Amino acid sequence: MKVAITSTGNSPEAKIDSRFGRCSYFVIYDTETRSTEYIPNPNKENVEGAGPASVQVIASRGAAKVVSGEFGAKVKVLFDSLQIQLVVINDPEKKISEIIEMLNH
Repeated sequence: MKVAITSTGNSPEAKIDSRFGRCSYFVIYDTETRSTEYIPNPNKENVEGAGPASVQVIASRGAAKVVSGEFGAKVKVLFDSLQIQLVVINDPEKKISEIIEMLNH
């Protein structure tokens, strides 16, 4: 299963980004192959519509689950319609490597 994680940077030591639509990077982690891909968020500077545009990025990568600090109301409706699960982690100090470790157990 592919899981998207919002990230402040492009390394395992980066921290989770609390913003979904305007996060710096999306980490696409595949729990089966254990491969990790870092994608710069093309929507982080958008004046408006960053959330829905970012949903399209996640959906196009085939993610079944998204981990972030928070999600806006518009985005929740879109993810529900796509049947993509949302996971909120309220710990801004949580590293990408720690989240991946949690996903593996």
